[in-house]
Amino acid sequence: MAYQLNVNGRAYEADVEADTPLLWVLRDTLGLVGTKYGCGIAQCGACTVHADGAPIRACVTPVEAVGGVQITTIEGAAALEPGARVQQAWRELDVAQCGYCQPGQIMSATALLTANPKPTDADIDAAMAGNLCRCATYVRIRAAIKRASGQEV
Repeated sequence: MAYQLNVNGRAYEADVEADTPLLWVLRDTLGLVGTKYGCGIAQCGACTVHADGAPIRACVTPVEAVGGVQITTIEGAAALEPGARVQQAWRELDVAQCGYCQPGQIMSATALLTANPKPTDADIDAAMAGNLCRCATYVRIRAAIKRASGQEV
């Protein structure tokens, strides 16, 4: 079946089965490969994208559930003012080590700063709890979020 999707402000059509995970539509059908596959069960956060600004796990979200919503992927994050600040802070503080989880981390951080421009450490910990980093760059991730929010690091 053909699904009309709005991804990063652009209209797409995807002719896929209704239960196809959004992750595979983004990567395999639309060629937007920045969103990563991590676990496939919504536990690691590597596949985080935004649906109407809210972070969701694309690996478990069927494409039929996102028709009519604005999807933002890591490729579109910099177009969001908080996303641009987060990406800049990530570069300035050299957050990424292997980098595999970073698209999901950045998308969760962007959603956090959109909803809460001056988060506390507890707010950051709560918002980022579902994003795992095997390289354990959590201290740098928190510092980058603080910097992106204009708070002292």
